[in-house]
Amino acid sequence: RALYKEHAAVAAMTPAAVDAWRAERRIAVADAPTAARPCTEFSHAGFSAPLLAATAAFTVPSPIQAQCWPLLLAGVDLVGIAATGSGKTLAFGLPALAHAAAQPPTRPPIPAGPRVMVLAPTRELAAQIAGVLEPVGVAAGQRVALAYGGVPKGPQVAALRAGAAVVVGTPGRLQDLVDGGQLALARCSFLVLDEADRMLDLGFEPAVRALASATRADRQTAMFSATWPPSVRALAADFMAAPARVTVGSSDLAASHSVAQVVEVLDPWARDARLPAVLAKLCPKGERAIVFVLYKKEAPRVEALLKRAGWRALAVHGDAAQSARTAAVDAFRAGTASVLVATDVAARGLDIPDVAAVVNYSFPLTVEDYVHRIGRTGRAGKTGVAHTFFSGVSDRARAGELINVLREAGQPVPAALLAFGTTVKKKESKLYGAHYREPGPGEAVRATRVTFDSDEE
Repeated sequence: RALYKEHAAVAAMTPAAVDAWRAERRIAVADAPTAARPCTEFSHAGFSAPLLAATAAFTVPSPIQAQCWPLLLAGVDLVGIAATGSGKTLAFGLPALAHAAAQPPTRPPIPAGPRVMVLAPTRELAAQIAGVLEPVGVAAGQRVALAYGGVPKGPQVAALRAGAAVVVGTPGRLQDLVDGGQLALARCSFLVLDEADRMLDLGFEPAVRALASATRADRQTAMFSATWPPSVRALAADFMAAPARVTVGSSDLAASHSVAQVVEVLDPWARDARLPAVLAKLCPKGERAIVFVLYKKEAPRVEALLKRAGWRALAVHGDAAQSARTAAVDAFRAGTASVLVATDVAARGLDIPDVAAVVNYSFPLTVEDYVHRIGRTGRAGKTGVAHTFFSGVSDRARAGELINVLREAGQPVPAALLAFGTTVKKKESKLYGAHYREPGPGEAVRATRVTFDSDEE
């Protein structure tokens, strides 16, 4: 399992130099072996040339990459806690591809199948991860397959049978493929859970546990999350053997410090007139912007509103077919559309460069989703702006949590927001509302399994 040979420059770092480097980047490392000095240069990790090509657009590794690479390449189980936009995909993706390349050929009676499995909570995030890893994998001779619901299984099964070394997907579709005998995980020895907190919130724990139990008992496991709640800790305790933990920033809810946050308190009826003016100020030259709405029915209405105001806008939401959602995101990525109107299906799945601004037309149901929404801008070392409409009618219960996020990031807190109070309400769940109780150790949020007659979900 150990693929890491410490670079001479890394080995030369004194403990004091390591501590200073981590302190400057707000990195905390717990339960790690001695050989946990960070890779401060891409060449220090020892990746092959095809894998290093994926880093060509960047100057130095991000903090989560620099600290996670030596641990993952050493075969250590790992929990990574970092804000969205911090470079987590390459933090686990390059070691995963290096692991796949290092495995010996499989011989009968062990069935063919992927050596690496990456689980993500949403289609968009799964597609984003696969989009990053696929070209790197091709260059390194490792096929990457993508599997998620909402589209026919046939092409996904064909990609797996073509000899995929890495499979990236959502828990529901992957479990269906395993149950149908179309996906064999007997030789899967590297498991990644990305956005683990979100998977638990959405009730995917039973599927995640079933998939993990189908992999090799001696697998290496990496779990990445934006926060470190008791439910994620319990999952880590069950899935991992003496994991190291790397935290960049805070393990509590925190927004990216590269995003300037502006909160405007106004009545809901005033948003339609205000939105075009805000976009004109944030994107005077037609730069890319994402406008988040709460409900699916809001997305096409706000899209039409912006089109009437002269903006090249497209919408993506849960009621749209997967092909339409993909087409809208592709048009936004290519610049054909400058504004993407989206529900929270896109809050964790979009990594599009040069998104200048995020506008929260509707405040989300949880402050966690607010943090992930605004993380669509200010990515990869760049800065961005998030402008949020906050209503005293429907949003005031989340005022205290929002104020805490603003203060932690050193952002201004408007007096109109403070007027709602700073009390933090009891945590609510999207699935169970105010009656939600954080699951204890060994407990799971149970999701209802739905069976479809066709091969589409």
